[in-house]
Parts: sequence; structure tokens; C-alpha cells
Amino acid sequence: MPRKNDTGTPTGKHRTRTTDRRRLLRREVPGTMGLLADAGDFAAMCGYRSFSFDDHTDYADYLHHVDGLLRSRAAQGIHTTVALFDPEEYADFCGEAGLDPDTAETRARFTAELAGTGALLPYTGQPIDELVPLLVDEAVRQATWEYATGVLAEVGHCADCGEDIGHASFDRAADALKRLVAGAGPGHHHFVCSVPTDAQQLVAVLHADTTDDPDTPPRIESREGLDFVTVLAAGLALGGTGGLVVRTTGEDHRDRVHGWRLDRGRLTALSAAAVFNAYCTDADTGDPVAPESGVEYCPGYEVDAPGPHH
Repeated sequence: MPRKNDTGTPTGKHRTRTTDRRRLLRREVPGTMGLLADAGDFAAMCGYRSFSFDDHTDYADYLHHVDGLLRSRAAQGIHTTVALFDPEEYADFCGEAGLDPDTAETRARFTAELAGTGALLPYTGQPIDELVPLLVDEAVRQATWEYATGVLAEVGHCADCGEDIGHASFDRAADALKRLVAGAGPGHHHFVCSVPTDAQQLVAVLHADTTDDPDTPPRIESREGLDFVTVLAAGLALGGTGGLVVRTTGEDHRDRVHGWRLDRGRLTALSAAAVFNAYCTDADTGDPVAPESGVEYCPGYEVDAPGPHH
């Protein structure tokens, strides 16, 4: 039993112990913070009276205070996840839930929802000017993956054999990635797959490291691998145009670039000349771009087994 004074109140020593325990427990309660990614989103939120800031032009001041809060929580040992706060999505959320958008409680509730569904990044001490673009990139990555996954789910079944084309395309893409990495040889590899669709341009990036030891598996981050295979599978399933390149950096040779094109559900190797033209042409203007020194433009190699549905 805790000691009490003559009035029955816990002693100062007991109060201190209770405070310390609560402080320790607070470190085990994670939090999520909604972050406004640009000045336009910040200005939109300044339209709410209950928002902590009223100068819609001072986005830099907002970021300064966000940075300070994140650093303060980290100093206390509290884990914080940062979520992308979109004012338009927030307004839709409030309308659907019948909530008053001009309250801190509603903003907190929306942020809690983002913790389960939105683009998230753990705060690990990143400077705020690095954290914002990282969070935007994560939001783009998630949106790309969700769209590509939807394509695979909706593409349907083969009219001849009844097989799920989305599932078959995913398997083909996974096999193609294995061949892509194996054919690139030892070194650090930077893969980019681009698939244009009616709604948006799907782009996935993958980094892989391989050695000349056949018993050592390639090092690939699992999330990147899943995103890359899903986007490539969507390109195979849609049967439209697209492209894929890999740039390999090694210790004993110049950088090498290989390329492929997506066409009618096939990943077809490009010639060295085609790879050179693709790499040395401005994608927006079509103007020629000077080739990089120390880069070897190489033909693609066979990576894609023919599918039965194309």
C-alpha cells in the first residue's frame, strides 16, 4: 500500500513514482501526425477557424512548428508516424461521416483513419525538407500500386481457356524479374518500368544488388519488388505500350544500360541502337540529348516467356 499523510493523500514520493510510470508508458503509445504537403493544402486548412494557423501564406512557419513537434516527441522516446493529410479527402470524409470539419477532434479522427489506409512514413529524425518529398513519393507509390492491382483484378479471364489473366500476368512478371536480375550480372542495378494507361502513367523503380557468387541471392527490398512486379504485370495484362530499362553499376566496368519495350502483352528486348536512342532523347520534347560518358548502351536480353493469352 502507498504511504499516505495524515489527510489520506499519497505522499510526494508516491506521486513522483506514478508520474514516472506514466511517462514511461507514454513512450509505448505511438502517434500519427497528419502533414500538409504543400502551400496550397496549407492555405485550404487555414480556412477553418479552429486550425492552429491563420496566415495562409506562411507555410514555412507551419513546417517549422511541425519539425519542432516531431523532434520533441522523438526526444521523449515516442514513436510517430507521419501521414499525408489531403484537405479534399478530409472534406469528403467529413461529409460522408456527417462530422463538423472545423474542429480539432474531427481532424484527429481523420488522421487516425489515415493511419490504417493512407500513405505513411515513420519519423526517424529526417529534416522536414526531406520528409515532405519522401511522404509525397510514398503517396504516389501507394496510388500506383493500388491502381495496378485494380487493373489486374478487373482484366478478366481468357476467352479460350478461362484462366485469370491478371493472375497469370503477375506470375509472368515475377518470372521476368528473376531473369532480369540474373541477366544483369553482378553489381548494383536500377530498374525502371513505365506503363501508360488511360488514367495515369504507372512507374515503378527497383534497386537490386547481386554478386558473382551463384549461391548468394540478389538483395531486393520486398516492397519495391512487389510494386515493380505489379506494375509490370499490369503492362503485360493490358497489352499496350510501355518500357523497361536497367542501369547496372559495377566496380570493374562502365555503367551498362539495357532496355525492353512492352508491346501486345510481351516484354521484347531492344537493340543497342534502340536503347541508345531511347536514353538520348528528351521524353517531353523529342530533342536529342548528349550521351553520358562512361555509359555503355547494350541490347536487352530474353526475359519473358510467351503467355497463352496474347
